Amino acid sequence: MYARAFVFCWILLLSGLLGAAALAQGTTPLNPAAPPVSAAPSVAPPDSVRRNAPPPGRPVHPVTVQFHPEATDQAILRPYRYRTALPDSLAALREVRSLVLALQADAYLTASADELHWRHDTLHVRLYVGEPFRWARLRNGNLGDGLLTRAGFRDKLFRQQPLRPQEWARLQENILHEAENQGYPFATLQLDSVALTGTEVTGRVVLRRGPPVVFDSLQIIGKTKTRARFLIDYLQLEPEQPYSQQRVAEAARRLRQLPYLQLKAEPEVRFARGRARVYFLLEDRTANQFDAIVGVLPTSNPLAGQKRVQITGDVTLNLRNINGGGKGVGVQWRKLDATSQLLDGQYVHPAFFGTPLELSGSFNLLKQDTLFLNTRPRVQFAYPTALAGRLAVFAEWRNSRLISASLKKATALPENVDSRYASYGLNYTWNTLSDPYFPRRGLLASAQGAIGIKRISKNPDLQESFYAGIPLNTRQTTLGLRAEYYLPVGRQGVLLTRVRGEALLNNRLFLNDLFRLGGLATLRGFNELNFYASQYAVGTAEFRQFTGPDTYVFLFADQAYLRRDLPNAPYPRDSPTGLGAGLSFRTGAGQFQFVYALGRSQQQGFSLGSGKIHFGITSRF
Repeated sequence: MYARAFVFCWILLLSGLLGAAALAQGTTPLNPAAPPVSAAPSVAPPDSVRRNAPPPGRPVHPVTVQFHPEATDQAILRPYRYRTALPDSLAALREVRSLVLALQADAYLTASADELHWRHDTLHVRLYVGEPFRWARLRNGNLGDGLLTRAGFRDKLFRQQPLRPQEWARLQENILHEAENQGYPFATLQLDSVALTGTEVTGRVVLRRGPPVVFDSLQIIGKTKTRARFLIDYLQLEPEQPYSQQRVAEAARRLRQLPYLQLKAEPEVRFARGRARVYFLLEDRTANQFDAIVGVLPTSNPLAGQKRVQITGDVTLNLRNINGGGKGVGVQWRKLDATSQLLDGQYVHPAFFGTPLELSGSFNLLKQDTLFLNTRPRVQFAYPTALAGRLAVFAEWRNSRLISASLKKATALPENVDSRYASYGLNYTWNTLSDPYFPRRGLLASAQGAIGIKRISKNPDLQESFYAGIPLNTRQTTLGLRAEYYLPVGRQGVLLTRVRGEALLNNRLFLNDLFRLGGLATLRGFNELNFYASQYAVGTAEFRQFTGPDTYVFLFADQAYLRRDLPNAPYPRDSPTGLGAGLSFRTGAGQFQFVYALGRSQQQGFSLGSGKIHFGITSRF
């Protein structure tokens, strides 16, 4: 047994135990005896016969495996699950190999199948298990304590603990990853000063860092107007900084999230004289957007002289990657009904002043009939984190003003009030989508929270007594969550599951404080912004069947839950449902989309007469 241990530890020293990783992949031969076959002829047949002869067959009848361990090793084998009845001889050999590898992975490093022989349809295996090896102690050779800690090294994990090759290989991999992210991509690791006492192993971890490497420059290959200086700031690949393989990998992920660039191949790195030059094969994609969507909505209970249908509109203009610097400007205008309109504007400035920060500002205006006018400006700073996350801090101001024409006949405080709300909050986004426009796989998740003070202003057109008992200054909290997951189904199918929701927490809410939802963007089968809610959650299941890169048909179901925490609200709870189908395909003028949906709520039921039709063209240039 000690002879076996000596041979194994000598191999351990020469290979740095990397052979253990190969064991886990099933590359260590067992040298089993092959099942009996007929004797080969003493004279080879002619070439013509050899060419026409069918390939030799392999027995495929069921076989049995019988393991014959030593008497003291039978208790060790009880926890292991292995089959003794196999469909053929090849499966039997694989089962023997799997058991030996499992024993070696559990610190029985000298386990082996010493003898294998066939007797009829039974494979007899003389199995040697041996003694379990242990780490007496694994010491730090020349690595800093900080590097070892980041790599996951803990002294207690390698002191009087079983010697499992996978744990040692994992530690090696983590240390080398830390080294290559600190400017040493050619570092090597070895186990030094190894001593074997019985079955206990002592050693030192020694890192050979190799030559230090710094970033040299960033090279863009392909037809793109994007400037290299912007990409250096955006990807944080500054010259003279220590080389980091993690930053290169993160750069590829961040480039795939840009809607105006297409990464045609993985980044390439070329090393020379202690410097690393990174090459990106990029191509511009049509990302500037112009949308014009027309909605045809039937009017429920039309009055005399009122049209039976309403025509709504949605116009969007987005300009991205302005002057090759990544900046973007967007404007959206929507006509919700005959007297209600919505306006959104946004500006995005990535790599603000050469930093990884992204500055963005937005403005929202909503005019609801002749009742009130809401404005909501917002300023945000976002910072990309490791892997696929982005952390943002923001400040938002919301002003709501009543329209005087609605107050002439008021005899009590109306359900809308003049108010101002200033809030500050955090937002975190996680994005692993395969494509920003037509994702086939990936996850997009975001969470947001904000807190501030809401101040109610007394309207001069209303009697002051109407505000008696109403708190004018209150603390208000807003929470939001969104998660959507794309799962490939079959060759061209994609299943989209999405959940999103928001909550508004305040002791006294009014109608113009509430969230608005309904329509093509939130809850299909209903009019645009048809619902008011202080809290809501919407779940979506949608199946898309692609027939081309940007052409698909889809079926969907939207299920929502709404709450309206208002005094004397007619529908304080509701669970609307939307069902429908649609198609989207590329035309010469742009991306055409058609959606037909039915909706059911407490105010309406499923009816073909109340179906909603949305169609429009998204033109990118």
